[in-house]
Amino acid sequence: MNSRSLLRSPVSRRLLRPVADLIDQRVDRRVERQLRSAVREATTHRLTHELLLGSTGRGLSRVVADGPLKRLHAEVAALSGDRDAAVRNVATAYRLLVALESLGVGRVAGGTMNICGKLGTIPLLDPPNDEILEIGTLYGMFSTGLIRMMERDGRHPSLTIVDPFAGVQLQPGTNPRPDPTGTPVDEHAVRTNLALAGPAGTAARVRRGFSEDPETRAAVSDRAYGVIVVDGDHSAKGVRQDLRWTEEIAAPGAVVVLDDYGDPNWPGIEEALDEHLKEPTRLTYLGKAAHSAFLRAS
Repeated sequence: MNSRSLLRSPVSRRLLRPVADLIDQRVDRRVERQLRSAVREATTHRLTHELLLGSTGRGLSRVVADGPLKRLHAEVAALSGDRDAAVRNVATAYRLLVALESLGVGRVAGGTMNICGKLGTIPLLDPPNDEILEIGTLYGMFSTGLIRMMERDGRHPSLTIVDPFAGVQLQPGTNPRPDPTGTPVDEHAVRTNLALAGPAGTAARVRRGFSEDPETRAAVSDRAYGVIVVDGDHSAKGVRQDLRWTEEIAAPGAVVVLDDYGDPNWPGIEEALDEHLKEPTRLTYLGKAAHSAFLRAS
């Protein structure tokens, strides 16, 4: 009988079964140890990832999914006419967003794609001058990021901010409540964040008041703005008022951004812009990216 036949015989299998079982047990234990190690490592990575990008401390997650990212690339490319630049700017804006929320106080208001869409698109639309007006700022962190994005494009931004700084975020029809970050909404927080943008940030004009107040408007209507970000009162009436003011202070060729356009949580914004565009206007609708409408002033 050859060795192969011997190993296959019933007697041999019975004699060798304990040895085989022992080998199987050792293999199982080794595999189990490897699996446990892999699970521990994956858990550690998940916890680290969640601490850096998760919703805790800011209310919204900064984790990026493939589908929304590809959609944003397409939307920014459609607005700018440059696919490569769109991909580059969105990536730069995302890294900047994470960095600012790590170093600053408070947070950037809005979803990740919405923020990256605005930061990435505005420089690519080549504003006619470097004067920026932001109506409604929360913690000033978006404007801090916009300064940096404009500077990356070789621009020399000069920023003006209008906000009531009421201690909490105010919106008609909602109950004021503390921010998820725990940071009060005030001018001190805004100044702290603007300092992260260097000289252009510290030189920014910050006007406390509501954008519909005549005194507030008079104080900052001393120039024509190349970029106007409308992100204040989200009611249809409030947006209409801000759009009418925008007509008066936008430089020829200015880029106007209407935030939260098309967001089902804020139907008054889309309603206001649709009605405004039915009237004689300097504004032309260019398109949208992640719940922000982009317009050009004639």
